[in-house]
Amino acid sequence: MGNGKLGNYLWPDPPNEDKFSVCVHCGMCLEACPTYQETGLEQHSPRGRVHLIKSVAEGKLAVNEAFADPVFQCLDCRACETACPANVQVGSLIEEARGQVRQAMPLTGWKGAINRLFLRGIFPHPSRLHAVGKLTRFYQKSGLRTVARKTGVLNVLPKHLKGMEAVLPDVQTPVLKKYPEVVPAQGETRQKVAMLTGCVMDLAFSDVNESTIRVLTRNGYEVHLPREQRCCGALQLHAGDREQGKALARQNIDAFLNADVDAVVVNAAGCGAAMKEYGELLHEDPEYRDKAAEFSAKVIDVSKFLHQNGYIKPKGRVDKTITYHDACHLAHGQGVRSEPRELLKDIPGIRLVELPDADRCCGSAGIYNITHPEMASKLLDRKMDDIPEGAELITMGNPGCMMQIALGVHQHHRKEKVVHTVQLLDWAYQNETGE
Repeated sequence: MGNGKLGNYLWPDPPNEDKFSVCVHCGMCLEACPTYQETGLEQHSPRGRVHLIKSVAEGKLAVNEAFADPVFQCLDCRACETACPANVQVGSLIEEARGQVRQAMPLTGWKGAINRLFLRGIFPHPSRLHAVGKLTRFYQKSGLRTVARKTGVLNVLPKHLKGMEAVLPDVQTPVLKKYPEVVPAQGETRQKVAMLTGCVMDLAFSDVNESTIRVLTRNGYEVHLPREQRCCGALQLHAGDREQGKALARQNIDAFLNADVDAVVVNAAGCGAAMKEYGELLHEDPEYRDKAAEFSAKVIDVSKFLHQNGYIKPKGRVDKTITYHDACHLAHGQGVRSEPRELLKDIPGIRLVELPDADRCCGSAGIYNITHPEMASKLLDRKMDDIPEGAELITMGNPGCMMQIALGVHQHHRKEKVVHTVQLLDWAYQNETGE
């Protein structure tokens, strides 16, 4: 199908007919869908959303609020794709539909202003993002945070945003500012890899990026940190800003292909899933179509990369009882489930207790916990109820999940700590030498 109009989709890049036409509405997706589980409403099920998307393409339904609400209520968690026997690509259909909604019904007022500020004005620009990081670090270190909390100034924030402020990690120096562009491997170089530093990841979880660099170099991988890399575009695509998402994809394709590496390693599930789909995103771009496919073939999650290419089994102990949460875009989006668990089981002292419904969405879903706090909160409560008794650490492979589950720990007055999978491996290596 071309890039033209389709039924009541009046703008370029509509939902692909080849994707929605294969849905037979069998209902296998229903019980996999978190929003359907909560509401029981057909329009908030994957099958229902695909039917709405098809109805607009057939001219039976307009792109209006009745269409927009179910499309944006979707978590885009891809659990339905795992359940679907027909392999319907619901995630990409939802993102394409959101692109049509945002062209037909642009956000206005304060919502539009905030959306443009962050998704276009800050996240795509590393220098501006780093400036926000400096301001946040000043707020955290100068005493302003303590004053704000004691005086009740933060009470003006909605409950969910106030909670996020409470669990925001201490901002450190981004790795792009701290490390050289090429970090040599320890010992003989096995492969050359590039690493996505990310926007939120390098702002709020630079310690995870540092752990990733240490683990990769410890295992003989030379790590490239291209300075021209940008935000992966996942947040923009989830929000319906496909133009900005494609612009960021092109910048990243150029930056990483120019680095001439064997693989592009990613430690953020949402970013990795988006980057693996650049080939699909830009399939009608004659200049970038082939380059996008080449790039996407190189993208791999850090846990899968280590499991697939080999790693030194650590000898240092981490005596902790842990449980593992499957980030949606790692388990459903990339099919990476066993590899992180295998890494964790190889760490001496680790006792892994499985989390019931580990691959059910925690409610983070990009910025879903900000735009749809009520639904996100319900899903988070369910996730926290499932945390096994006795777990000291909750581990996962995505920064959005880390923030959301840390919020759950805070709100439920629990004691577990939230960590990234690669951090545990890093700690084990450090404990070998007592560093």
